[in-house]
Amino acid sequence: MADEAKTIRWRPEPPRLLLILGAILLLTAIGYLGALTRNAFKQYDYIGRTSEQIYTITVSGEGKVTAVPDIAKVSLGITTSNSKVEVARQENVKKMNALVAAVKGLGVESKDIETTQYTIAPQYDWADGRQVLRGYEINQTVSVKIRDLEKVGAILDAAGTAGANQVGGLDFTIDEPEVLRQQAREKALQNATDKAAALAKIGKVKLGKLVSFSEAGGSTPPLFYERTMMLKAEADQASGAVPTMEPGSQDIISNVTVTYEVL
Repeated sequence: MADEAKTIRWRPEPPRLLLILGAILLLTAIGYLGALTRNAFKQYDYIGRTSEQIYTITVSGEGKVTAVPDIAKVSLGITTSNSKVEVARQENVKKMNALVAAVKGLGVESKDIETTQYTIAPQYDWADGRQVLRGYEINQTVSVKIRDLEKVGAILDAAGTAGANQVGGLDFTIDEPEVLRQQAREKALQNATDKAAALAKIGKVKLGKLVSFSEAGGSTPPLFYERTMMLKAEADQASGAVPTMEPGSQDIISNVTVTYEVL
């Protein structure tokens, strides 16, 4: 019986260098994943709190600066109407030009006069259950800034004489309040700091650094006067009197909230 032939297959072994590189890559990947896991646990551990407890005190303060308004603002209007729109328009233009000239004649500059409204509206009457066009009404309004407060009354009187039949309102205010706001802010911060220091003394602790600061503030509403020229102008003109307007005073207020670290 013939000896069975034995087939021997040769399998080459992978190079040692490849095995070493593979082991290094595997260890690197394991280390990287481990680092990510540790960082994730650290982040989760500190969500919603600091790593070190900080004790704080929060107080509020107010600062107020009182000043006399240095400008006045007033809205002057002229309303005209006619069955023909062109006639109403020409009348309105004529009266408004006279009004602006009168205001300028008392020292108001062009830059302080601004047109704020100009409307043309049809006017209707009801007859036999239907609308009948009666004519047109034109309204033109200008805003006037008055820098010389002693002339406020004279300007209102001159506007009425020139044909103004509407006054939207007169208010006295401060032209550039930012300097006063800064002063009020400084007073508010000092007021809050004094409160914090007093509380710290009572609690037998010391104030540390300022941790946070917020502000909410503004000024009191400007002094406002409502005056209907149609009702008042005739009486003033008949008596020759010029209305007296007093600017009063205005408060600039700042409210702050501060948080200090306590030691």
